Amino acid sequence: MEQKKTRQAGDELITITKAYDLVRELTRRVGKFPRDFRFLLGDRILRNGYDVLDLLIEARYTREKRDLLDRANLRLERLRFQIRLAHDEQLLSHQQFGFVAGRVNEVGRLVGGWRKKSGPNPPELVSGDR
Repeated sequence: MEQKKTRQAGDELITITKAYDLVRELTRRVGKFPRDFRFLLGDRILRNGYDVLDLLIEARYTREKRDLLDRANLRLERLRFQIRLAHDEQLLSHQQFGFVAGRVNEVGRLVGGWRKKSGPNPPELVSGDR
């Protein structure tokens, strides 16, 4: 049992570290955006990246992880579309887009695994259950 907790804690730290690496990479890339895009699209990309990192850190230290991990997943999905938009606007090359998108997907897979390990879904409210 203790070994399982230790492994899970290690997996959580790996996820947080990968999210941290993603934020560092996003910060470098957004800093090179032209001014027109840096302060709108760039800020949104960075905000979502930082939000993912914040949510994962918070989930690490709370018992109720599922809601935080769901919110991190939503931020990652927003980030995917914003990065795609940056690529479509030619702010990221094909190679840069592939690299950053791969990092986002990696964090997404890790968050999904963490979410699965955090326990069963809470019961959904049906309209007649009130």
